[in-house]
Formats: sequence, C-alpha cells, structure tokens
Amino acid sequence: MDSLITAAARALAAGDPLGALKRVALREDPPALALRGIAMAQLGDFARAKILLRRAARAFGPKEAVARARCVVAEAEIALVSRDLGWPAKTLDAARETLELHGDRLNAAHARHLDVRRLLLIGRIDEAERALAQLDPTPFPPASRTAHELVVAGLAMRRLRIGDARAALIRAQRAAGEARIAALTAEVDSALRLLDTPAARLLANGEEQLLRLEEVEVLLASQTFIVDACRRVVRHVDTVVSLTTRPVLFALARALGEAWPDDVSREALVARAFGAKHADESHRARLRVEIGRLRAALRPIANVTATKRGFAFVPRSTSEVVVLAWPLAEEHGEEQAAVLALLADGESWSSSALALALDTSQRTVQRALESLAAAGKVQSFGRGRARRWMSTPVPGFTTILLLPAPIASD
Repeated sequence: MDSLITAAARALAAGDPLGALKRVALREDPPALALRGIAMAQLGDFARAKILLRRAARAFGPKEAVARARCVVAEAEIALVSRDLGWPAKTLDAARETLELHGDRLNAAHARHLDVRRLLLIGRIDEAERALAQLDPTPFPPASRTAHELVVAGLAMRRLRIGDARAALIRAQRAAGEARIAALTAEVDSALRLLDTPAARLLANGEEQLLRLEEVEVLLASQTFIVDACRRVVRHVDTVVSLTTRPVLFALARALGEAWPDDVSREALVARAFGAKHADESHRARLRVEIGRLRAALRPIANVTATKRGFAFVPRSTSEVVVLAWPLAEEHGEEQAAVLALLADGESWSSSALALALDTSQRTVQRALESLAAAGKVQSFGRGRARRWMSTPVPGFTTILLLPAPIASD
C-alpha cells in the first residue's frame, strides 16, 4: 500500500474526511475509490459514497476478498445511517465471516456492531444481545471501544437497566477522549443527555408527571398496577398482559386506568374505544362484549366491575393504578407520536423503514406522516421509493421508550 493511501486511511480513522480526500480525490484505483467512498459517507453524501464503494468492490481482484468485504461493511453502515433497514443482512454476515476467516478482527467486530445496531432499531433485543455477547472489546482501539460501549448502553437503555447504561456511557466517554475524535465525543455526550431528559408521562389521580428513564425503571420495579401505553401492555410486578394486537381492549384499559379510582361512563368508553359521538344500543351491546373480553384478559391481575354509570378497575393486589404514556402523545396522538419520535433522531427515514421499526403497516405510517406534514412537523424529499422523511429533533425529550422493544420484565 502506497504512502498516500496509508495517509488517507489514517485521516479517516482520525475523523478527518477532508484530509483523506486531499490525498486520493483524483485517483481511480480500487483502494482510493474505497477511501473516497468512506470519506463521502462521513461528509453526508451517501448516494455518492455508495457508488464509489460499489465501484471499488467490483474493481478489487478475486484474491482481494478482504478488501471487497470491507467495502460491503462500509456500505452496510451507510444503509444503517440512512435508515435503509431493508438492506440485506445476509450480505453483511457473509462479509463479516470473510473478515474473521482472514484475521481482520477489528473490521469483523465493526460489522457485528452494525448488525446489533440494526437489530436494536427494529426492536429485536434478544438477538442483539446474543450477537453482542460474542465480542470482547478488550483488544479494540479507543474508537472501536467507544462504539462498543455505545451499543452496550443502547441495549441497557432498552432493557431499562439505567445503571448499566450509565456505566457503559462513562466507559465510552473515557474511550472517546482517548480516540480524540470530536464526532464520537459528541455522540457519547448526546447519549448521556438522554438519561437526564423526560422519557415518559405518568398519569395518576388526574395529575400528570414527566419521568426520566431511571424513574421509569423504578416504577416498573414497584408494586404499582401500570397501564403501559408505551408498549400497549397492562402489567403488575412480573405479570404482563399484552394488548398490542387488541387496540379496542387497550383503549378501554387506558380509559379505566386514567380515571381510577373513579369509574368511567359507558358513553365515554364508547367514544374512547369506538370513536362514536353518541352511544346507541348497538354500541352498548358491543361495549359489554369488549368489557367481557378485557375482564377475561386481565383476570390474573385485575377485575373490571360494573357501576351505575359505567365500569371501573379493581386491581387484585395493589392500591394504586397509573398510566405510563408517551411524552408526545398528548399533542400528536399515539401513532403520530411514535413516528415523530423515530424521526427526531435527525436521520432521514423511508416509510417502509419506519413501519419495520414500529412493527406496524406501511399505510398506518404513511397516514401519520401525512398528518404530521400537514401540521408542519415533518418534511419529505424525493419521490417513490427514494422518498425520505425528516424532522428536527424535539427538544427536551428522549425517545428511547418509543421504540417497540421488549423490556426486562417482558
């Protein structure tokens, strides 16, 4: 490898894409194309970066499998950053296996980190933990250790193990200081701020309170009966009843939880669950059926009793009922709040990627996007499959709870 290629690679490793381009901008050999592609990706020109990386991969000879695999890993990282969650994971797995086979452990580890980050985005936490457990960060250089600890912290936050997350971020902060890469330091600082900003709303006894992640962790470990609107479950201690696929039952449960210890009138429940402005006899009959289904679903942890004017929650072994809700749902509605939360990371998303991350239909996401666009909250660019959506970050809120990931007690 010649001196210019070596110098360009070192510049990229130090977070200096412009310095790398100065050395290889006019060269067309495969290593230069690959380095130019990575530099363009660091500068945010993802479309040009992908073209250069694919040209480099094609130009490398049959005996340069490692170089081609590195190009694949770089393209996978671009796909992740640009939220192309449909990018073929098997291609990344094959590249990682090639790198491991040829002893390039550092880039193989980077490939695994990319896989774990993708699994985190789409809520597959168990798979992400198993993949991460196969890595030992001890021999990594500072920049790679920083990336590793950020992934560890991300997993811990989604499991609501906030002490573990904070410890990982402190280790990441030290490693980023050793790496002396400003972008890494900024990413770690941003992750640390997530721990100290509101993550959810607590609704209880007609009052509302904003909670940080540590406070949510304490709440879920308590004896409180919780209607969890962040994941559409009803939970008490270790018993979790999922109503994710039963929106009518969850709407009823949330209405009863918000009103507790009072009851809720039949008219209010009909409006909440069915969207009807006036309750007729057919609505009342349907309400009786759905209340019976809710009573059966929640039998292990609560009863739903009839009152003179409606229905009320009667938990079996607790004296307090609360609702845990998204911090943005009051203003935008639950579907729109979930979409807006993912867009708040500042990246550009396709509607298909949002649907995959939220585990819902693409049409549901498109309706939410259209409503948010009409309200001036999001904007799009491109057309057809190239259409992407963006939003400016919502100040003062962390969105970690809006991701559809299971938590420790699930």
